[in-house]
Amino acid sequence: MSRYIATRAIRGANALVTEAEVMLTKALGDKGPDTPVSFPNTAYYLPTILGMTGRSVEKLGDLQPVMKQARDMLHPLPANAKWTPYLGETLDSGMATLLAAETIEAVRFVYSLQPEPLPGFKLAGGTSFTSPDASLTSSPSPNGRGDGGEGNDGHLNGPIDDIQLRSWGIQLVDGRMPGFAAIVGCAKSNEVAVKLVRELQRRNILTFLSGNVNGRSIIHQLQEEGVELGYDTYTVPFGTDTISAIYALGFATRSALTFGGLKPGMSREILLYNKERVFAFVLALGEVDDLKYAAAAGAINFGFPVIADTVIPEILPTGVTTYEHVVSMPFNQIEGRDDLERAERLVQKCIEVRGVKVKVSNVDVPVPYGSAFEGEVVRKADLRVEFGGKYSRAFEYLYMAKLDEVTDGKIDVIGPDFSKVDPQGSTDLGIVIQVAGRQMQQDFEPVLERQVHYFVNGASGIQHVGQRDIAWIRISNAAADKGFNLEHFGRILHARFHEDFGAIVDKVQVTVVTDPKLHAEWLEKARTAYDFRNKRLADLTDDKVDEFYSCTLCQSFAPNHVCVVSPERLGLCGAYNWLDCKASFSINPTGPNQPIKLGKSLDMRKGYWEGTNDYAKIGSHGVVQEVSMYSIMENPMTACGCFECIVMLIPEANGVMVVSREDTAMTPAGMTFSTLAGIAGGGMQTPGVMGVGKFYLISPKFISSDGGFKRVVWMSSVLKNSMADEFKAICTREGDPDFMDRIADERNVSTVEELLAWLEAHNHPAIAMEPMF
Repeated sequence: MSRYIATRAIRGANALVTEAEVMLTKALGDKGPDTPVSFPNTAYYLPTILGMTGRSVEKLGDLQPVMKQARDMLHPLPANAKWTPYLGETLDSGMATLLAAETIEAVRFVYSLQPEPLPGFKLAGGTSFTSPDASLTSSPSPNGRGDGGEGNDGHLNGPIDDIQLRSWGIQLVDGRMPGFAAIVGCAKSNEVAVKLVRELQRRNILTFLSGNVNGRSIIHQLQEEGVELGYDTYTVPFGTDTISAIYALGFATRSALTFGGLKPGMSREILLYNKERVFAFVLALGEVDDLKYAAAAGAINFGFPVIADTVIPEILPTGVTTYEHVVSMPFNQIEGRDDLERAERLVQKCIEVRGVKVKVSNVDVPVPYGSAFEGEVVRKADLRVEFGGKYSRAFEYLYMAKLDEVTDGKIDVIGPDFSKVDPQGSTDLGIVIQVAGRQMQQDFEPVLERQVHYFVNGASGIQHVGQRDIAWIRISNAAADKGFNLEHFGRILHARFHEDFGAIVDKVQVTVVTDPKLHAEWLEKARTAYDFRNKRLADLTDDKVDEFYSCTLCQSFAPNHVCVVSPERLGLCGAYNWLDCKASFSINPTGPNQPIKLGKSLDMRKGYWEGTNDYAKIGSHGVVQEVSMYSIMENPMTACGCFECIVMLIPEANGVMVVSREDTAMTPAGMTFSTLAGIAGGGMQTPGVMGVGKFYLISPKFISSDGGFKRVVWMSSVLKNSMADEFKAICTREGDPDFMDRIADERNVSTVEELLAWLEAHNHPAIAMEPMF
């Protein structure tokens, strides 16, 4: 253990704890101990404090024992004359730093100083954050860290809310997002800053940005170069001071609490969970001061190594981290032709030290490519051309053909390109994909066709929305200026279908159609195929198959959770249905989707089979003994944390409420979605509570043994609006076309008393149905 590192980390921790104590004392005097304190839209209070200490901080006064605990964890500086290992003292000081940092950020929220203001800053998608009190801005910290004070016409991200954490859940567990990087400081140049982020995006690594060197941050550098930051691009700016890096550790803590089923206060288990399951690292750019050493010690507690681009002492033995703890890789000493190559090698070293397993798609297009760009939005001002939407028609159609009918790699563009289309104009487009393979099945056509959305969206500067004949594609000016053209859609699809579906696809041929006559002909063929598939899926019911499928993707985060996917019950994440799992098994016979032979039926009404029960025992490692496919009240399916909705019993109403992941409002149960998720997730089997995919709501098997869809008494309005057409069809199926009007939502009901009055006034059928328990 380096005495130098120990000295600086312990010194930095002592200074920050003292600063936090001073700030808390002032806030207690100004605001009072009963002043509410929280991070926005999370059920985990102040998450690092909650996870490490078990304390639910709700008021300023609750922070006093936290700061006492932080003070007790501090140690004196190592003596010059006596050599000791220092590791335990340094790790303690690192943890004290994290508790103090979260306390400081909480106090800043009380004073409306978070999220941090930054002039002209907007997140990807055009979102701009506004302070609750525009007259309040951060002032520079007395230690010169540059804590803001730069204006308030835009704001940095601040802490990640629970909604975003859960929406990333499936990407975290299926490998599309293999880990996260916490970058602290300022790069050698703007060009190097952009290159570092692009290399991380190319590998689909989530990137958190914070800190500065002499008042200049990598956030400033990226902003100056026009790099889009925000959730949609996997590049999240927390703040321009080092303290804001606490949000990355809070994210890690909540990952363990959300997906791992761990409880507040289980500090050792949470730290080990992160070491073993959350592949994160810290990249320190520029000078490393005392506070950065202290924060790095805090990150090492989580098993996250620190890589610096400057000369600092190293800690190479393994132990707390999987491999090296602290690695120095001075930027100017990295082998490479130029700074951009050195930046790429620096990222490669970070990945190596943490052991991140990455998969890079090699797609021959003139723009950056990777999952990190899937959420990019091309706004009107940045638009070169669009296909579909309001003014044109775009469709995509994939079908299987015989091997000798497909020329692998052939890409045809039939019709004019978009060079003659006016800027911000639109034109019709059809993308027709022929695939052939010895293991290919017709049932896999819609599974593969849906991938077009993800594959095309991986190109930077390209936006894809919708599917089938309501696709909507936009190409940005930046992408067009780099040479992106219609042929590149074909290159993307050819490369990605081979990469992701090579086990069932041997050949891929793509035809891009803009010729009006041919476009109309292919559109008619595509719609005929869509209709056929719709009828095929409608006929595909649970009683027509003899096997369901398991899905254990989320076990990398929730070890005891298992999904059982049937034709009439998709996975709770909403990303995998029965056909998806069937295709997945064909692609990877030893993968996460395994067939479950149903065997003898034990109870068709509630959905019990010998096969599903046997699998539940094995897949959950004995934690779950039985699973009912069609009941919320008896042995419901477990959930990890990736669910789109929560269904929960409201006993007084004799029905259930459905809460969307996107709904932050209070529910009649007296809890928000984030709080409810703590009950529903973590692989726990809780009668009366269930995490589900939103399209399970329209299945005839939705809690069918408990009364089905007519048991829904309250539903988030975002679901009502986004699935209005689907629910209209369900109401007709249930024999009550006006049934949705009888279901309350947060706009008119937020308490049980209000809900009961609503149900009575609207003659909701749940009132007269038999008791649910």
